Amino acid sequence: MKKGPASAPPEMVILAELSAADPAFVSGSALALKLGISRVAVWQYMEKLREQGFTFEAVRARGYRLLTRPEWLSATLIQSYRRDRVGAFPLEVLAEIDSTNDEAARQLAAGKEAPFAIIAQRQTKGRGRFGRHWHSESNGNLYASFAFRPCLEPARMQMFTLWMGASICDLIASFCRTSPGLKWPNDLLFDGRKAGGMLTEARIDADQIRDLVFGLGLNVMAPPGGWPAELADRAVSLSEHTRQPVDLNKLTAALIGRVRQSYERFVDGSYKATFADLWNCYDVLRNRPVAVLTHNQRVAGIALGIDDEGSFLVRTPNGRTERFRAGEVTLEKPPR
Repeated sequence: MKKGPASAPPEMVILAELSAADPAFVSGSALALKLGISRVAVWQYMEKLREQGFTFEAVRARGYRLLTRPEWLSATLIQSYRRDRVGAFPLEVLAEIDSTNDEAARQLAAGKEAPFAIIAQRQTKGRGRFGRHWHSESNGNLYASFAFRPCLEPARMQMFTLWMGASICDLIASFCRTSPGLKWPNDLLFDGRKAGGMLTEARIDADQIRDLVFGLGLNVMAPPGGWPAELADRAVSLSEHTRQPVDLNKLTAALIGRVRQSYERFVDGSYKATFADLWNCYDVLRNRPVAVLTHNQRVAGIALGIDDEGSFLVRTPNGRTERFRAGEVTLEKPPR
């Protein structure tokens, strides 16, 4: 039989149908009709899914129902949760890579069509701002990079990471029913402890951004043996903060959809209508005493938020307002 009109790979269609019916059964005949394939072919695809860690119950005259899903990252499962836009954002899930940002950049340089996402269960050389090491062990966390070719002028990119961070915070707040915070320019916090970070890297060609990679590291689950000593009082995971298990694949599917949507809004400029309110909603520094460290100075004062260009604003003790386009911000103890 010829394959029917379904545009998604058969494994994803099968998962989508079984997930929608859960906990009821779906007949093999219905799956075969949906896909335009034989019952034997349906069984063969079910076997492929079993090899990926899915388990099913099969009952004669009733069909199949989904019993368990893999707890680790699964490209098939992630895409099945995104059945509304399957194929619209290709993704690759890797067991291990040096850096998802580096791999995305390599694939862009090799001519791969954008957009796409690279997701890894472990990074051996994960990094954050200023080349700092990002703890990236295989313990159920999310290390993802999203690749684009925006063809935008470089001046616009000052706002990109800020907008993406605010949008991702908004998604996490809704998905986990909690209240994350943003620390300028790229840290996601819960109660002052870091849960995630973002890193945007770009290749400029003839005064235009040609290749753009947006990286996200997100602590979803705490390490089984606890955080390393140097991170114990500074790091936190979503599951620790919410005290609830977080479905890593559902969260990843939701993030892919939000990143794609937010990128499109950034490119067409429509993000400007909501950005300021969204940033102010999650900004954890505003009206608090801070110090900004740059390569040649330390400036202390009260954080005033950001301006229309994404610069960090600090009111110093002498009443002046200083603007920073880059730097390291630390919270200071309030004066007595």
